[in-house]
Amino acid sequence: MEMMGLILLLVAIAATAGEAQLSLYRDCPHKCGGVDIPYPFGVGDHCSLNKFFNLTCNGSKLYYRSSDIVVSNISLDGQMDIPFYVSPNCYNQAGGKIRDKSFSASLEISAFPVSSSANKFVSVGCDTYGYLNSFLGEQNYSTGCLSRCNGQLQPTAENTGETCSGIGCCQIDIPPRMKNITIESYSFDKHQNVWAFNNCSYAFVAKKGSFNFSPRYLEHLPFEELPLVLDWFIANASACQEATALSTPNSVCNTRATCQNYTTEFGYRCLCKRGYQGNPYHPDGCQDVNECDKPNDCDIKGHAQCNNFNGSHSCSCPPGYTGDGYLNGTRCTLDATLHSNPNLLSLIIALGVCATLLVGFTLVSMLCWAHKQRTQKLIRERNFERNGGNVLLQRLSQQQGYADRTKIFNQVELQNATDNFDEDRILGRGGQGTVYKGILADNTPVAIKKSRVGGDPRQIKDFINEVVVLSQINHRNVVKLLGCCLETEVPLLVYEFVDNGTLLDHINPSKNEFFISWETRLRIAAETAEAISYLHSAASIPIIHRDIKSTNILLDHNHRAKVSDFGASRLVPLDETQAATVVQGTLGYLDPEYLLTGQLNEKSDVYSFGVVLVELLTGNKAVEFNRPEQPNLAMSFVSSIKEDRLWEILDRQLLDQKKNAAQLKEVAFLARRCIRINGEERPTMKEVAMELEGLIAMERHPWMKGRDAISEETEYLLVHVPDEYGAASTSNSSGYDTMQKQMAFEIEDGR
Repeated sequence: MEMMGLILLLVAIAATAGEAQLSLYRDCPHKCGGVDIPYPFGVGDHCSLNKFFNLTCNGSKLYYRSSDIVVSNISLDGQMDIPFYVSPNCYNQAGGKIRDKSFSASLEISAFPVSSSANKFVSVGCDTYGYLNSFLGEQNYSTGCLSRCNGQLQPTAENTGETCSGIGCCQIDIPPRMKNITIESYSFDKHQNVWAFNNCSYAFVAKKGSFNFSPRYLEHLPFEELPLVLDWFIANASACQEATALSTPNSVCNTRATCQNYTTEFGYRCLCKRGYQGNPYHPDGCQDVNECDKPNDCDIKGHAQCNNFNGSHSCSCPPGYTGDGYLNGTRCTLDATLHSNPNLLSLIIALGVCATLLVGFTLVSMLCWAHKQRTQKLIRERNFERNGGNVLLQRLSQQQGYADRTKIFNQVELQNATDNFDEDRILGRGGQGTVYKGILADNTPVAIKKSRVGGDPRQIKDFINEVVVLSQINHRNVVKLLGCCLETEVPLLVYEFVDNGTLLDHINPSKNEFFISWETRLRIAAETAEAISYLHSAASIPIIHRDIKSTNILLDHNHRAKVSDFGASRLVPLDETQAATVVQGTLGYLDPEYLLTGQLNEKSDVYSFGVVLVELLTGNKAVEFNRPEQPNLAMSFVSSIKEDRLWEILDRQLLDQKKNAAQLKEVAFLARRCIRINGEERPTMKEVAMELEGLIAMERHPWMKGRDAISEETEYLLVHVPDEYGAASTSNSSGYDTMQKQMAFEIEDGR
């Protein structure tokens, strides 16, 4: 009975200690509606660390502070789960919006950001695009994705419960440190073309793993909310650094815990030190782990003893044995000098048994190692075959003079080049894969793209065609493909490394403080146009890039342009003028005609390049949702030309020099022609490249443009540019009349 009473007392003490790690005081609730409430959170002011960790319990549900936000889970790893509404946008058959089924969803918690590592932003629908709007500091930011499909997706055993892959459903990562988010869903055509099976657009943020897409969801999404994860931390960015520097408990972490910065601008989190476990924020948290009750490194078979103490343990040998007691040390061996000779035989036998066991263990280990190596080799060979390696080698061998240009790398080479694809080596992520910086064995820097292609025979065929065609391209303004690796689960492409970032990094004032002159911008535009023209007309099989944008134009240290990222490109045989594809591209650069018809042709690249020209002229991004008059740069640019406000939207720094005015006007009208709605009215990329090269040639050889040879357009420009931009004050009336007619023609014809 006394023993039973002692056991019950120990159980009660352990339970009390567990509750103490949850709540700060005995009268503080440690659970509400089945949800544990660990400190620094608490119900009531005296139970939590501060007001940001106050919770409210109504008996069955736990709420964040006094709001209506329900808390479903709190993790000591720094994450909190809450349910968050889906934003629907529904239409009736006549194209009218159903008001009670169309609204945005907002979340206002200024203390904690939405977790970028634990969530995904998702849009569901066949005529849908969704936005995630938020703030980073004082700036408003938006991101989103679109999904369009022309026919009904039939639920099958293969696609029910699949991940959101882009057809009928799209998903993107959440930007880090986003607070106070708003979710909005929209429709391109009010679901008129797909109303029979999908009359609603949906957008939401969901915890990874909580949502699996099914085609049935296009007819009806069976839930109104999904779990969302918030990151929580102690909001004092300097306390962790100060505590570490002063070696004093200057943070809320207890004495057996250490602090770790969440971000340098927000705050920090607490972690129990090695050898301890529990709640690092609670004064009584971080209890010692008894390593002796778990598998450890003591030589137990050699009679070693494990000794536990706070934060660690030690091993020792019993009397009659020598050694340190550790498996990785000298272990425990019988001291022969303490025994008489009759026991020597027993010692020899014991040593013989140990040696036999050691040999057996070594043999088994070698067999396991050999089996592992053979298995890995078979996996590499299977991946090589599945990724089309044999077909690619055959195709390359048929390309006389080109086979040596494309190297087939092995998996180990690229793992060593990227430190096993360490996240610190990531240069960027995109819809077609992740790009890493690598250093080959000969110290050559390369960019290694980890593709998302895998398994689908049609995708493998397109991938092989892309590698074969790109291996034939040797253009100074196209990023060179050095080789590929097919031994991995998904193919890896190895490109030359371009060291000066993207074009957007250099023309966006928020990213680059150094101004790029108009001469450099014009040269970059001409080099890019010439490269795209080469792809369209000079390659053995014409290539439509399909994702021309300022982030896919790389610059080297001399600001020379390099067109990159051919993951979305399409090969178009010479006997075809266009191809029907699933719409793919980037908002702001996407050809409206291609978006509506799904018919891809070379003029789609012309439209995207026209948007890049407008970016070079204005210094603005293609899409900025905080732009008051029009978020879409192309539409804003067209409106400005129609309203004779061109000079108001051009980059002010480009107008400082009087000599830029004529070229700016010429390039502006060229850009306007490139972004016409009707693709047939756009010039070809060859024509665009020739016009840009002509402008550069005129600038390089001023003797070609005497006073009498100045075009009527240039004369008009020199008259009508405002004085503050350095315009000339006189011109002949003939030039004025001619240019006035041309302006009217451009505006009328461009709609």
